[in-house]
Amino acid sequence: MIENIIRSLVQKAADAQLIDELDKVYATNRVLALLQLESLSTQPEQLLDDSIPNLLNKLVQFAIETKVIDDVFDDKEILSATIMNCFVARPSAVNKKFQLHYQNSPKEATDYFYALSKNSNYIQMNRIAKNIQFKSTTVYGEMDITINMSKPEKDPEQIKRESQLTRKVDYPNCVLCIENEGYAGRTGYAARANHRMIEVPLGNEKWYLQYSPYVYYNEHSILLAKEHRDMKISQHTFERLLLFIEKFPHYFIGSNADLPIVGGSILNHDHYQAGRYDFSMTHAASACSFSLEQFPTISASILDWPVTTIRLQCDEIEPLVTAATHILSTWQQYRDEQGDIVPFSGDIPHNTITPIARMRDSKFELDLVLRNNRTTDEHPLGIFHPHADVHHIKKENIGLIEVMGLAVLPARLKEELQDIKQFLLGKENTVAPYHMEWAQQLKHSYGTLSNREQVDGIVEKELGNKFAKVLGDTGVFKSLEDGQRFIHALNK
Repeated sequence: MIENIIRSLVQKAADAQLIDELDKVYATNRVLALLQLESLSTQPEQLLDDSIPNLLNKLVQFAIETKVIDDVFDDKEILSATIMNCFVARPSAVNKKFQLHYQNSPKEATDYFYALSKNSNYIQMNRIAKNIQFKSTTVYGEMDITINMSKPEKDPEQIKRESQLTRKVDYPNCVLCIENEGYAGRTGYAARANHRMIEVPLGNEKWYLQYSPYVYYNEHSILLAKEHRDMKISQHTFERLLLFIEKFPHYFIGSNADLPIVGGSILNHDHYQAGRYDFSMTHAASACSFSLEQFPTISASILDWPVTTIRLQCDEIEPLVTAATHILSTWQQYRDEQGDIVPFSGDIPHNTITPIARMRDSKFELDLVLRNNRTTDEHPLGIFHPHADVHHIKKENIGLIEVMGLAVLPARLKEELQDIKQFLLGKENTVAPYHMEWAQQLKHSYGTLSNREQVDGIVEKELGNKFAKVLGDTGVFKSLEDGQRFIHALNK
């Protein structure tokens, strides 16, 4: 049986164009060595009709049963990535092939690299399939809701091993450093033997394109700096984002903010996130248009979107960068105590921007999301952070992906929402205490229901409304009048 699995995996890798026909014997022998097998029988092949991730899982299970590895999370991850590395070309070859495809079109190049990243199992498609995803219609359009079920649970032995680590290893410096490419992994650090990156020159620097191993949307990619340095929103950020979409006009690209609370989970390595997906924010209408007096070629508006966003459009990159830099520098110093906006506490800055770039109708478009991370006794996690009344749904930071209209919600909600649905159906009340007020509000609005499908639709709709409220809490301007005061500051 194990021989059939190995042969099947090799054939699937060939079918997916990870390897050529001439590579099959070599790849087979490399897999045999990793499984500590000395030979392969000459019996007729009985290929299994299964996916690469499923065949790979079967090989890992064989390795556990034959004591090649322990049944521990990191051991399984390391072996899995190392097996798939037998089928993935060296980085130089991958980059050359990418550039050949790019000569035909940028889309053809990213299609090639995305397929490679999925077929090599670097993108964990089996785990991603566990996520619960749906769209929910709100006053701001259709929000994307994802209950994140893809993060694997650590087993007790894995937790024990990590707790016993005594030696600090600083290689790679972080999970986004280029040194992750091909890294075998270790206890407490992800296996990346099958990981590949594409070099992308931007300005006078080299940046590197990779896909996220746990994609939240189509072609969810990461562009990272070669240098391990902190996130920093600046004129250079706007330049890089716009240069990137000039190279890859079918993608959007954005950056998390560079301050705690309003930033992403990784602030110690400069990086952006990109992809080919239309978020609800992309289609947000203009709430009001305005003129930037110093920049007559720029079209500007404040969006009808819960997170305060200024949208700029221009035919050229340079004036767009200059205008965005002016808005950033004005916002960094902007004070409006009437709206709780204070730019500094001592020398600690609070105002920053989450920028997003895309092409639209052959024009360069830049969305500048205004952020403030100040905290108070009333809002210890942040004035412009999800407030206490929505913490039962989302308490974590609101980063780039959420800002654009995609909720990434904790796995606990899978079961907790089922309890709420049972409550609405008049069944046993097992609703978690922190959801009880919301559940009672739903029952008051809709009554006791008998149709399960109707209940599913109601809970999904109301979850979307909760997420819209989450985003509204992060908006720094609560009215157009607040926005008008900032526009006045821009045109001083």
